[in-house]
Amino acid sequence: MTSSLPDQHETLRRWRLILGRYAEAPMSSCTSFSGQDWQLDQTLDFLYGREYEGRGLVRGGGGALDPSQIQAVDWLNRSRKLFPRDVYERMQTQAVERYQMTELLSDPALLEALEPTPALTKALISMRGRLSGQMRDAVRQIIRRTVDEITRRLRQDFVNALSGRRNRQRRSSLKDSRNFDARATILANLRHFDVGSKRLLIERPLFNARVKRHLPWDVILCVDQSGSMLDSVIYSAVLAGIMASLPAVRVKLVLFDTSVVDLTHLAHDPVEVLLTVQLGGGTDIGRALRYCETLVDQPQRTVLVLISDFEEGAPPLHLLAAVKRLAESRVTLLGLAALDDAATPIYDRLMAQRLADRGMQIAALTPPHFAEWLAEVMQ
Repeated sequence: MTSSLPDQHETLRRWRLILGRYAEAPMSSCTSFSGQDWQLDQTLDFLYGREYEGRGLVRGGGGALDPSQIQAVDWLNRSRKLFPRDVYERMQTQAVERYQMTELLSDPALLEALEPTPALTKALISMRGRLSGQMRDAVRQIIRRTVDEITRRLRQDFVNALSGRRNRQRRSSLKDSRNFDARATILANLRHFDVGSKRLLIERPLFNARVKRHLPWDVILCVDQSGSMLDSVIYSAVLAGIMASLPAVRVKLVLFDTSVVDLTHLAHDPVEVLLTVQLGGGTDIGRALRYCETLVDQPQRTVLVLISDFEEGAPPLHLLAAVKRLAESRVTLLGLAALDDAATPIYDRLMAQRLADRGMQIAALTPPHFAEWLAEVMQ
């Protein structure tokens, strides 16, 4: 069966937008394309035409766009209008990370106009050493906006989980589903049971209150900052900032690759932590844990969280020995495996098992679930 004429036009349109100026027929010769198609073609070519240039092809020729080339500011504004938000955010990240668009990296106003996302923040952190002082200020603002948004999403989970446990003897007016007391609610509403429909009508749901924890816990975040761990570093910095604001938790923040950096004095400020990160190099987890041993004051009220892909670059003997010593001293050891952008765990499972055999609990969790896990071990 042959395709209908409208289907053929749509297929031709899609291929023309994919191939850009290097298609056989320029957009101007395709009379069936709309004005929005023209704008899409310009916008895509402004960014992805750089791919051809990187392969030695020059702009120009039979597929040229109209004489009025768009500028970076026009590209930003137009992309934001033409594409769904997730597509636009991916394009702006590729503009900075893959193509290192000089127009954006030399104008603070354009950089500040970008949509702050974790992906963009990762790209800017990795190249901030090549930026001027004025541009570094703009990068700082983007990182701050990203951190503020992540903090806004995660903070309540950590406050609820770490500020107190459920108090079943006291009721709360806060209608939080995590505090819902199903058993007490059923008992209190049994008189409303409808025999005919066999349904229990809930007149008044009951919720448990929270009690404050007064005995503080020490939480040592030991974070792998090798090149593959930037996603985890960003979230770890935010989590350290949140926990540093809680009265029942004393946070110590340690970053490592083959070197170890104690950033406890910056734990309250995730932005400064991220501006301090030095990505790259190898990984010496054993050295980092040996340093963390020196930070332990009250073993039975200390949680040491190793955030890593567990890809040990040094001989594992020192790492395994440190884990065994810490476990025997009754420090609570949590190993939080690295997650990629799609929240898929990426870590050395063999090493994770060896760590678990010596007393470290291992899990791959998103930050909200990590908050619940941390709260459970601190009960």
